[in-house]
Amino acid sequence: IADHMYRMSLMSMIASFSDGALDTDRCIRLALIHDLAEARVGDITPHCGVSDEEKHRLELETMEYISATLGPLLGGEAILELWKEYEEGTTEEAKLLKDLDKIEMILQAQEYEEEGSHEKSLDQFFTSTEGKWKTDIGRAWAEEIVSRRKKNDG
Repeated sequence: IADHMYRMSLMSMIASFSDGALDTDRCIRLALIHDLAEARVGDITPHCGVSDEEKHRLELETMEYISATLGPLLGGEAILELWKEYEEGTTEEAKLLKDLDKIEMILQAQEYEEEGSHEKSLDQFFTSTEGKWKTDIGRAWAEEIVSRRKKNDG
């Protein structure tokens, strides 16, 4: 998860610069926190057979544990609130991060294809994101990645 969260942090910083209405620091904080629960529960994907409700419960329990362990003096409450903000996806910053999470996934898939490190088609990663963009930035970045992928295929 470390490389994913680091790249997400850089992407969120760069993306937020292009929209003056976004709080850059908040975007970076959300990026650093959004998958923190995975350090304990693992990366639960749709292929794991775990319901969305169960996944949320497991991750919430983990984030509450982390929050309690850190306590208020070390930012435990703030970290839990940032995670909840991301999960709810209602703020503009959280919407951007939801998009960037998908962007990072298709970017990684594109890189795997360029390296030739996967024998199977990675089309599912691209098709799973189609029409799911919540921000103009996410839509534009995805279109650019898909465009580069098509250029490399041709």
